Amino acid sequence: MAETLEKATFAAGCFWCVEAVFQDVRGVERVISGYTGGEKTNPTYEEVSSGMTGHAEALQIAFDPKIVPYKDLLEIFWHTHDPTTLNRQGPDVGTQYRSAIYYHSEEQRKTAEETKHEIDAEGVWSLPIVTEIVPFTVFYQAEDYHQNYFKNNPDQMYCRLTINPKVRKFRIAYRAKLKNPEAYP
Repeated sequence: MAETLEKATFAAGCFWCVEAVFQDVRGVERVISGYTGGEKTNPTYEEVSSGMTGHAEALQIAFDPKIVPYKDLLEIFWHTHDPTTLNRQGPDVGTQYRSAIYYHSEEQRKTAEETKHEIDAEGVWSLPIVTEIVPFTVFYQAEDYHQNYFKNNPDQMYCRLTINPKVRKFRIAYRAKLKNPEAYP
């Protein structure tokens, strides 16, 4: 990673959905789907899907904080998934689909906690936020076929029914933060 780039690691349900959102953000240089937060070394998708590894499907985001501050990434994180559902996002159920922020520094931890309290105070969600805010330990890149999944499989049924509506809603709400806003009507 270039010296000017920082890392953010988030879990917010299916990594295909979350990857598709963050890939469109101006200042995000790279988004990698993978696994974190568990005990198993080098887990496979099948192992993580079993719910037995302790890992969550997650993203590691390389971003330029001069273009997109970490706080802006957190704003997108809080508003593009439901942080009040424990171990579930939409049709995906299990600990591997939990909501979590894996901070890389004390500054990221503080910013995550502050934004969580702001979201609570604003009443964005009617239920309490259950998102874990925990230190980053290790990240395992998912298999190649998981990378750029939505871009590579737009006609796949899960992409059409689950990811596409989420991405369209995101692009409308965050148009000013998109890499290429004129590409989307």
